[in-house]
Amino acid sequence: MNINKMAKPFLKWAGGKTQLLNDIELILPKNLVKTNFTYIEPFVGSGAVLFWMLNNFPNIKKAVINDINTDLINTYKIIADKPNELISILEILQNEYHSLDEKADKKKEYYYQKRELYNTRKSTNTEQAAFFIFLNRTCFNGLYRVNRKNEFNVPIGSYKKPMICDRENILAINKSLQKVEILSGDFEQTLKYANPNSLFYFDPPYKPLSNTSSFNSYTKDEFDDLEQIRLRDFCNKLDVLGHIWILSNSDVKGKNPKDNFFDDLYSNFHIYRVEAKRTINANPNKRGKLTELLITNQVDIKEYVQAI
Repeated sequence: MNINKMAKPFLKWAGGKTQLLNDIELILPKNLVKTNFTYIEPFVGSGAVLFWMLNNFPNIKKAVINDINTDLINTYKIIADKPNELISILEILQNEYHSLDEKADKKKEYYYQKRELYNTRKSTNTEQAAFFIFLNRTCFNGLYRVNRKNEFNVPIGSYKKPMICDRENILAINKSLQKVEILSGDFEQTLKYANPNSLFYFDPPYKPLSNTSSFNSYTKDEFDDLEQIRLRDFCNKLDVLGHIWILSNSDVKGKNPKDNFFDDLYSNFHIYRVEAKRTINANPNKRGKLTELLITNQVDIKEYVQAI
C-alpha cells in the first residue's frame, strides 16, 4: 500500500464539490496556510472539501464534521474506528457481486436483498456501513435517496464491475479522520466546537431548480426554504461572532432571472456565480454546465474578483 496516498471521497454523491475546489480555494482567507485553525463542515456529505482541506492544510488543528444523515455519519465513524473490519466485509460483498456479472437476474436479486437488509437497520454498525457503501457503488447513478420511512429506495445501477472495496482509500481516510470530530444532528450544534480561529464551509441540500430536480430527499425530513432561511440566520450569527464562512448552493436565478431568493437572502454578503457541471441526471442531455453560488463573509477576495 502507498502510505502517502491522499484521502478522497469514498462515495459517489449528488452535488459533490470536487469540481468547485478551485473556486473555493480562491476565496479562502489568504493567511490560512500560515496559521493553525479549526475547520468545520456542518453538512459533510461525501467529504470532497473535507478531504481536500485535510490533504492541503496540514496546519488544521482540528476538524469537525456533521450531517443529519445518521447512516452516512455511521459510515464515517466506522472508517475512523474499524477500517479493517469494514474492508473485510466490503471484500466479500465485492467478490460476491462481481461473481454474478453474467447473471443479470441473480445480480439484481442480490442488490435488492442487500437493500432490504440495509433498510431493516438490524445489522451491526460495521455491516450497515458496508451496505451503505455497497449500495452507493452499485445503485443507479450513485444517488442517495430515502422515502418518508427513511428507507433507501434507489434502484440498481448498470455498472458492470464497480469498485466496492477501495482498501487503500479507506485506510487513507482512516488516517485523515484521526483529528476529526464526527457529529450527527442539526447543523447549528457545530458552533459549540468553534474557536476564535475557525473556518466554516456549508454545503446544504441545494434549493431545487425545478420540481423534478430535487435531490434533497437525502433524509426523511425536507430541507425547505424555511431551513435555508434558518441557515442564513446561523451565518449571520457566525459573522457577528467573527467566524469566516463559505457556503455553496444552487443558482436559482440562473434558471429563472426573476428568482432573487438567494440574492435577497444573502444581500449583506459576497455572492459569486461559478460554473459547475451537473453530473447526475436521468436524462444525459440535461447533464451540462450551469452556475452555482459561492457565498462568503470573507472580505479579502480581491484576487478572486480578478480571477473571474
